Amino acid sequence: MSKRGFDGSLTRRRFLATTGGAAVAAAASSLPAPAVHAQVHELRFLNAEPAVDSVRALRVAAAQYERERRVKITIDTVPVGDAYTRMVSAIRGGKPYDIGTLIFVAHVLSLANEGQLTPITDLVNKYKWGKRILFPINGQHYWYMYDYNLCWLYYRKDLYDQLKLEPAKTWDQFLENSRKTMTSGANPRFGMTTPIGSNDATNWMSLGYLWASGVGLFDDKWNLTFDSPESRQKTAKFLDFFGELYKTMPPGLSQITFGNVLAHFGSEQAAHAPYAGRLIEYLEQRAPTLADKYGMMPYPDDAGVKSAVNHGYDGWVVGKTPLAEEAVRFMEWFGDAHYINFLHSAPLHFQPPRLDIYEDARWRAHPLIEKHAGAVKEMQRYLDDPNIVIRSIDTEGPAPDMRPAKIFESWILPEMLQSKVLKGTPSEQCVADAAERMRKLVA
Repeated sequence: MSKRGFDGSLTRRRFLATTGGAAVAAAASSLPAPAVHAQVHELRFLNAEPAVDSVRALRVAAAQYERERRVKITIDTVPVGDAYTRMVSAIRGGKPYDIGTLIFVAHVLSLANEGQLTPITDLVNKYKWGKRILFPINGQHYWYMYDYNLCWLYYRKDLYDQLKLEPAKTWDQFLENSRKTMTSGANPRFGMTTPIGSNDATNWMSLGYLWASGVGLFDDKWNLTFDSPESRQKTAKFLDFFGELYKTMPPGLSQITFGNVLAHFGSEQAAHAPYAGRLIEYLEQRAPTLADKYGMMPYPDDAGVKSAVNHGYDGWVVGKTPLAEEAVRFMEWFGDAHYINFLHSAPLHFQPPRLDIYEDARWRAHPLIEKHAGAVKEMQRYLDDPNIVIRSIDTEGPAPDMRPAKIFESWILPEMLQSKVLKGTPSEQCVADAAERMRKLVA
């Protein structure tokens, strides 16, 4: 979520939109086999991390690899929302990328099923990974995950200290904390900010409370469980809670996205906000007086038993090209020689999925990682604590699949929130309407 830039542009996953409203598999099935282009030692790398420091890290690695191995690496950089479309266009044009960035499990599934990707199982198996970050397809790994994009909750620690508040363990406690941190007047401070629009930001930022309470979408046999009696009851209770929490929020939340949430917290308009490590980097750059006044916590459940962080992820794939073997060699070399330099291009936002990185002195040597060691420890706890759930709409179900991807891109859960807080629809009816939409979509 390097994807969620400071400008608030919508840059996260596009699934149905990039395929004209049809399933990704339908688009990929029409792709020709990769053309065998000239057998020159030049790898083409599609990068979707456009920040200056990230591009620099990749170009430095490419220059060193060319010097050492006599293999040129051409880095093409696009906004993350354009990465999948560019990869598909390159395949159709007969010159596929040897390495590419993908940020949506459905895109990897589609291209792997159509024979457009090279398995990198041996490379992935070299390392120990954090929980729920590998997405094997038919027993093979196609994705070298380079970061988690987990979303948790931030709070103003200085206000908590002043008001003698504790990080919330339950929905009721979080609601009370949000109410107590509000102020009135010409420049009011709101208790909470979070998106509710039909967009990626709402899917990522506003639903962690559901995962914490044990609500899911599918069981291990792909039966839709969202409208089971237990899930209906829990989700209706969540909507009752969210309806009250909404009263502590600023207006216009149906129009905001990632960058607005950063701005609300950084300008002291809100005492609580969801985000990943990017928010800390934002405070360091844009609101340094708050850079030591934040706290972090996972989304609480309703009973104080479990908690959750919303899933997010980014990774690299190797195309099915004549130079795939060389591309895998580069990836292996890069993982040892330059991966940490790349992580340092967004040191707190690029949370490592490889567990060995957390103990690597080279990674820990970055000044921001040293300064925010407490935050880094908390991020790592989210991977270690068995009582913290990591889920998201698009990763629901027993394996990578198009069904949760369709639900993600249909904005069903964001629009369930809108129905509750904007239209005043009873919670039970909101849940029933959302479940009906899901059933029709995945039938």
